[in-house]
Amino acid sequence: MDSKVVIIPTYNEKENIEKIIRAVFALEGGYHILVIEDGSPDGTAGIVRGLQAEFPERLFMIERSGKLGLGTAYITGFRWAVGQGYDYIFEMDADFSHNPADLPRLYDACAKDGADLAIGSRYCNGISVINWPIGRVIMSYYASVYVRSVLGMKVYDTTAGFKCYSRKVLETIDLDKVKMKGYGFQIEMKYSAYKLGFKIREVPVIFVDRTEGTSKMSSSIFGEAFWGVMGLRLRKIRPAARKG
Repeated sequence: MDSKVVIIPTYNEKENIEKIIRAVFALEGGYHILVIEDGSPDGTAGIVRGLQAEFPERLFMIERSGKLGLGTAYITGFRWAVGQGYDYIFEMDADFSHNPADLPRLYDACAKDGADLAIGSRYCNGISVINWPIGRVIMSYYASVYVRSVLGMKVYDTTAGFKCYSRKVLETIDLDKVKMKGYGFQIEMKYSAYKLGFKIREVPVIFVDRTEGTSKMSSSIFGEAFWGVMGLRLRKIRPAARKG
């Protein structure tokens, strides 16, 4: 059986973290979880530590000293997952905006249908977003239109954060060169995979905005993504140097 790990970054997710962990572990397929915990003052880490006693071989956590950004959290997780030899590495939010029941569909897109990167897409089949204000829907949708037009990448949901990578993608992308930290990080990773010739497939999902906890979205996150895309267009994407 392929080894699979779901990376979940957390900051102040005490309302959601136990429920999301149990939902993932209830799935068939032997998923593991790695929580990247950024010093939440609300006790998120303590909840995870308690659950590690129940799931010692499946639940792992890396604790960091503070809120260091989404991109650096995932890169920390990617390095750990590749080092542990996982075949498939997932990104997923803790707040149930990404439905754990969709994880097998992302896995199948890679393991059975040949994709190297599968994206849980809000926009490849119309607009599939629930509970967002219309202004945020419009901003997010047209941000993806903008990214497609600038980068020439045929991905409808360029800022999606629900993904499955085959290990070879994360071994090939030079993670030391990934610069963006917020939602621009999601664009940069997709564009890097695209430029390096990996097969990308979008899997339609329904995105439901969080009902518990506090959103981490801010205008500065969108600003970084907007200007960062210009820089990406001009950058040469090269594979990571082989080690050994």
